[in-house]
Amino acid sequence: MDWLEAMVLGLIQGLTEFLPVSSSGHLQIFNAIFGIQGEENLTFAVVVHAATVCSTIVVLRKEVAALLAGLFRFKWNEETIYITKIVISMIPVGIVGFFFKDYVEALFGSGLMVVGGALLVTAALLAFAYYAKPRVKTKISFKDAFIIGLAQACAVIPGLSRSGSTIATGILLGNNKENVAKFSFLMVLVPILGEALLDLMKGGFSQGQSGITTSALLVGFISAFLSGYIACSWMLNLVKKGKLIWFAVYCLIVGVVLLIVK
Repeated sequence: MDWLEAMVLGLIQGLTEFLPVSSSGHLQIFNAIFGIQGEENLTFAVVVHAATVCSTIVVLRKEVAALLAGLFRFKWNEETIYITKIVISMIPVGIVGFFFKDYVEALFGSGLMVVGGALLVTAALLAFAYYAKPRVKTKISFKDAFIIGLAQACAVIPGLSRSGSTIATGILLGNNKENVAKFSFLMVLVPILGEALLDLMKGGFSQGQSGITTSALLVGFISAFLSGYIACSWMLNLVKKGKLIWFAVYCLIVGVVLLIVK
């Protein structure tokens, strides 16, 4: 992977991480176009996902700062309750990552047919969320946090959008759109950073092991961070306006095309 490919893939990752169209699915598509596979693919994916986590922290810095301030008061307050809900939401993806990591990684080399089918599922979820009219709740419950976490765990499948699955699930459960969008973006911070840290400790970022240069990783990180910052800010406004149906149409078209081509 050269620096130009890394820049393009980083741009794709940053934009699609927050837009409900599946970042992993689009990385698979462009990896196929560029002929990138194996350890090179996985290592780069971890790096650019970490970049989008950093962009999330910047966009939601006020929310993150408030949560940390409440946490270090060492009291059972609104902030610690919210953090507890985030922890609960991470349980399903933690189980998948611990027990089924090899199976998940195998999916990233299983071809574009899986991506196409998963994009159709994403389209259906977004369409259901758009047309559903549940009674709106003021706060995300502990039960809802766990169910949203289940949606996040399912979204390890490339093509099944993590943000789309979690936001759509939260909306179908009757949660406020803006609240569930912020929860969706915050709940992924620890899992992705944790995965990046584990790979770093195992030496997964070494050039010899992954076949990708440090400069390409750096370019990809910067590209993903900048595009992620823009996409995260944009997505928060789009969710409030309830315009998710256009992403459903996009996922439907791309999914059908991939299934026909493959």
